[in-house]
Amino acid sequence: MEMDNLGDGEEAHMLNGSVSESLNTRATLEEGYEADEPASQEQEGFLHHVSSQKSHFTDFEGKTSFGMSVFNLSNAIMGSGILGLAYAMSNTGIILFVILLICIALLSAYSIHLLLKCSGVVGMRAYEQLGMRAFGPVGKIMAALIITIHNVGAMSSYLYIIKYELPLVIQTFMGLTTKTEAWYLQGNVLIIIVTISVILPLALMKHLGYLGYTSGFSLSCMVFFLSVVMYKKFVIPCPLSNSTTTEHHLYTNGYNTTTVKGEECATKMFTLNTQTAYAIPIVAFAFVCHPEVLPIYTELRRATKARMQNVANVSIFAMFIMYLLTAIFGYLTFYGEVESEMLHTYMKVDPLDKLMLCVRLAVLVAVTLTVPVVLFPIRRAILQLLCPGQDFRWWRHTLIAVCLLFAVNLLVIFIPNIKDIFGVIGATSAPSLIFILPSIFYIRIVPNEKEPLFSRPKIQAAIFAAMGFVFMIMSLSFIIVDWVTTGKSNVGGH
Repeated sequence: MEMDNLGDGEEAHMLNGSVSESLNTRATLEEGYEADEPASQEQEGFLHHVSSQKSHFTDFEGKTSFGMSVFNLSNAIMGSGILGLAYAMSNTGIILFVILLICIALLSAYSIHLLLKCSGVVGMRAYEQLGMRAFGPVGKIMAALIITIHNVGAMSSYLYIIKYELPLVIQTFMGLTTKTEAWYLQGNVLIIIVTISVILPLALMKHLGYLGYTSGFSLSCMVFFLSVVMYKKFVIPCPLSNSTTTEHHLYTNGYNTTTVKGEECATKMFTLNTQTAYAIPIVAFAFVCHPEVLPIYTELRRATKARMQNVANVSIFAMFIMYLLTAIFGYLTFYGEVESEMLHTYMKVDPLDKLMLCVRLAVLVAVTLTVPVVLFPIRRAILQLLCPGQDFRWWRHTLIAVCLLFAVNLLVIFIPNIKDIFGVIGATSAPSLIFILPSIFYIRIVPNEKEPLFSRPKIQAAIFAAMGFVFMIMSLSFIIVDWVTTGKSNVGGH
């Protein structure tokens, strides 16, 4: 009897200790989003039931350095939209454009801050699992679908650039005046070759961190692009042609020697016109990188919320500088004559300019090396939906990458007029990823005991979500107006 009582006492003591430990663990999790814990403590915080359970989507300790993580996130931010920023500045003026760019950069950093807070509270570093925690299976499916649709659209837009630009670059380098039917000048053939030889091997990398080197090279290509844009400002005179000349003009040393400045060469500091409204979505979508944030966070060495936020801040600041310089020097080169795709404007000045051909090739390389980075979050979303919690398998990893690239190639080859559909997708998915999902996840996930529903942080998050809906409605309205008036969409995605 005494032994039974003793056993009961020990059992009760052990039960009390277990309950106490559980409460302490819960308290640690609820406070974890405020504290910057070491990687080992944060890894413990990511375990929900037993200490032997592994973190979601990571059976390894993060090994990607801070610098490589910055390269990957910067490469995810850097989209083909950089080619349209000078056009956006020409329709807003320098002052309004700079204000817009600063606001969007700050809002994007705040959005990542909300994501990291949610991740710290629930101990999950997967976008889809945040949706699961916030709204159940519906939230998980919604997050996975939005990420998949947005990134498939981004991958397709990059392959479209390769399809249409690479044949022209090859043709010009070969000195061909007319396009032939040779296989190496067929865009559909070239995107298949580039996909198999470059994109697929990189997409088969086991971890996103391994792409830090290619991301760094991709960014160096865009730095070269920026350097040439700055150089051309001091080489190309304005106006590009006399007002009485409507067709090709005789150039001296490749450029028109007319230097008389008129209204077309006046710098506009602040302007509003019918195209100004289109500039806002172009700038707003310039910092979309949110699907890649949590995968990069998972693989970051010595991962903490503060360290990952620093990665995001450095990446956003670096891209802010590149965007601003590209827009200013591109605008001050062509002023009101800059086109929505800036490289086309340079080629109109001198189609045989070898330096600009090198720039176009560099942009093509940068776009190609960005596709594998964009593919990783899609594969992760599919894994979360179809086989969550299962161990890594090479066959599954490879099969998803091959199927995704096969589907995107088919899309680009057989649906040449899908640009408007991409415009609609970008106008809905981008505001969702930047504004809406991080905000509503934050409101639902952060405990009301810690932050009441009407506390300042949650009110800010609610306002942030409302801004996302405003951007979405505004962008869709612009696209519909374009369809009605001109039959095409000017509002691009990432």
